[in-house]
Amino acid sequence: MTREAALQALDKYRQQIDAIDLGILALLNQRAGIAEQIGHVKQSAAMPIYEPKREIQVFENVTSHNGGPLTPEAVKRVFERIIDEMRKVQSDRMHDDQMDADKKPC
Repeated sequence: MTREAALQALDKYRQQIDAIDLGILALLNQRAGIAEQIGHVKQSAAMPIYEPKREIQVFENVTSHNGGPLTPEAVKRVFERIIDEMRKVQSDRMHDDQMDADKKPC
């Protein structure tokens, strides 16, 4: 393969990755919106944000449906990070809700 052909192939693949990245971003934001709603429900029921059993369920779900080429360990690491960020979204949502409640007149 010539250098020019390689550069053209790389450009094509990178464009595909850029489009996929935008799709992943949209899905992550959709997931974060749902995590906000979950945070609101947990707050209204005085439930903790951290639910280790649920995290295990998520890991089992994604690793059991993984067709590769990512290893199950890699998938778990990616979802550990996603879950960490979603937990932060829930925490921020609960904090914002509490701040709003504190501002309301008695």
